[in-house]
Amino acid sequence: MAMVFSKVLTADDIENGLSIPGCSLGQLPDQEGLTMSMQVHDRNGQAWTFSCTIKRNDSVGHFLSVGWNKFVRERDLRVDDKVTIQEEAMKKQGSGTWIKVEVKRKIRLFGEDIWADV
Repeated sequence: MAMVFSKVLTADDIENGLSIPGCSLGQLPDQEGLTMSMQVHDRNGQAWTFSCTIKRNDSVGHFLSVGWNKFVRERDLRVDDKVTIQEEAMKKQGSGTWIKVEVKRKIRLFGEDIWADV
């Protein structure tokens, strides 16, 4: 499994969509406003479709704005949760990849901070 992107969530990520810098994804098309869909699977294998738009910001350049409102609501995501997006080779069909999304929340247990699945 290869990690593509990892980030501690901000209020903007929760309320307005996840922002993924273009440098994390390789070469993004240079077409601001271009839309596409990202098919992902969560830790349970449930499929999700995130709508994505290429946007540009002077401070970070091109980035992918990921619309994932339903996922945020159903998983009760919060500021400071950690999201990781990974590519995983398909096991059943032997070719291609899955995009896997994982979310973890830091909790304090017996005086230790641990990251638990959300």
